[in-house]
Amino acid sequence: MLQQPSKDTVKHGLAAGAEQRPERPDWTIEQAWDRYTPQEHAVWRTLFERQRKLLPGRACDEFIRGMDDLPIGADEIPNFEALSDLLIKRTGWQVVAVPGLVPDDVFFEHLANRRFPAGQFIRKPHELDYLEEPDVFHDVFGHVPMLMNPAIADYIQAYGEGGLRAQRLGVLDKLARVYWYTVEFGLLRQPDGLRIYGAGIASSAAETVFSVEDDSPNRIRFELERVMRTRYRIDDFQETYFVIGHLDELLRLAQIDFAPTYERVRQAADLEPGDVLDTDGVITRGTGRYHAAKRAGGR
Repeated sequence: MLQQPSKDTVKHGLAAGAEQRPERPDWTIEQAWDRYTPQEHAVWRTLFERQRKLLPGRACDEFIRGMDDLPIGADEIPNFEALSDLLIKRTGWQVVAVPGLVPDDVFFEHLANRRFPAGQFIRKPHELDYLEEPDVFHDVFGHVPMLMNPAIADYIQAYGEGGLRAQRLGVLDKLARVYWYTVEFGLLRQPDGLRIYGAGIASSAAETVFSVEDDSPNRIRFELERVMRTRYRIDDFQETYFVIGHLDELLRLAQIDFAPTYERVRQAADLEPGDVLDTDGVITRGTGRYHAAKRAGGR
């Protein structure tokens, strides 16, 4: 069961309000790696060691390979400059420090230019299993290994470019669902079974197991318009995970014109996170047990 947020949780970045806005218009700050405390490195170690034990056999091969090739270890929070040195050589990406969440247009501008904005702070020891905002563990451990893969690298850059267009067209909520159900909570069908590639799952101990092994969630073949219509959960495990057959499918998504799709989706009703349609390519029809119990407990 997920922990609930503490009342004394410190806000970061955009969530902290205008007075905490960085001086730079792109919201970047110095990582200030030498200012991390031993306690903060210890939190990283706890999270890192737990996830590294859970991910073999659950995360996709590309994630494991990317993690192995990067200067990321258990002993200390990674240095963004060292990560960027290798990423630039491999896929042209770099990691830039930000104070936390940033405005949408800033986020998209970074992605469109192959800069991944990573939260510079790390969660507190009492927040190991629940965090309202993405921190350095989520952003670096969860996202950066997949940026070593050329297909994901190109897809996320294209998403940044698409986000800027979606803002102008007033359909950002539709495109955000695509990011959520792929980059954050996507599953991949390997020959040896379902595997994780989404950062929101890969950086969460509980959802790592839930997403691929629990009988509660639906696992449905990814289809663009279906995903654009589907709401998602931000406060708990997902009720539905969308599954691709190969990372190159995401690259093909990046090459199509979304404008006609947006027009069709605008005219269609939104779907709830747990809905299953007759037209869905159902891989696993979930029991819904977990979320039904949560709803019953809330009455």
